[in-house]
Amino acid sequence: MAAKSEMRQNKATKEWVIFAPFRGKRPHDFKPQKKQREDLPAFDKGCPFCPGNEHMLTNIVFEMAGEANKAWRTRIVPNKFPAVTPEGDGNRFQTGLYVAMPGNGRHEVLIESPQHNHQVALMSPDQAETVIETYHRRYSDLMHDDENMMILIFRNHGPRAGTSLIHPHSQLISTSIVPRYIRQREEEAERYFDEWGRCVFCDILQFETENDRRIVFENSSFVAFVPFAADVPFEIWIVPKRHQADFGQISEEEKSDLAHALLNILFRLYHKLNDPDYNYIVNTSPRYRADEPQLHWYIQIRPRLTTQAGFEIGSGISINPSLPEADADFLNNATG
Repeated sequence: MAAKSEMRQNKATKEWVIFAPFRGKRPHDFKPQKKQREDLPAFDKGCPFCPGNEHMLTNIVFEMAGEANKAWRTRIVPNKFPAVTPEGDGNRFQTGLYVAMPGNGRHEVLIESPQHNHQVALMSPDQAETVIETYHRRYSDLMHDDENMMILIFRNHGPRAGTSLIHPHSQLISTSIVPRYIRQREEEAERYFDEWGRCVFCDILQFETENDRRIVFENSSFVAFVPFAADVPFEIWIVPKRHQADFGQISEEEKSDLAHALLNILFRLYHKLNDPDYNYIVNTSPRYRADEPQLHWYIQIRPRLTTQAGFEIGSGISINPSLPEADADFLNNATG
């Protein structure tokens, strides 16, 4: 593959990405040159998320009961240092020339396992299914509250991704606004639908499945692939085959298939890239748009292998030193 620069457009957002393979390394060279993360104990007496340390928590919002002598499988607790709080409302007010509003919403931690050292990439399928079930239950509960306009579930893994506590956990933030970034993504999907009468994500999924150059995993409900215009090396989207705008619409079978897809991808990243730092986000429709035909939810995984520099910050255009086709080949190569 020629080492020349290429610009690709993300069909879903119309954003451009510059691919410059000559600036970067071969895909396997993205494997961090570091030792594996140090071995962790199953229990840490200083960790508020470990069983027996409940006195360190302010409250337990939700719990998936355990079996036999295990007290619980997953838990949800309020974030001790929340970005938003339930107090107040979404009413705007003026401060001189400017507009402001209370930081209204919920910020919760979804504890994925009682074990301090048991991250998602190394879980059993049953344990991963429990994590997805917890996501879905809490998401559905909060969607009943009219003040929650947007609910974002995300996972930060590793210091470069923003993790402050090692114990395996995800987070959930609900807000009474929908950010402009999400509105822009919706508007692009709406423009595509108005022009072609089809969902842009369904068309992307069909093309990627037929093209098969960037597919990393597929089961009966989901396809995981490196996007044609991936912002960062080894970015992966996990997209449901059934058209649905809202994560809350997922079926019982799809929950199980999603757990298997997520587990497969995170396991590959763990072994192929030496447990890289990453973020993943459940991109789903906000309130009142859950049944609109142009929207399609998906999970976006972004490893933290590169750092944005001046051009990217100033222009808004990402520079990716690794071609998506090469990334997919590397993840699919048994010997890596």
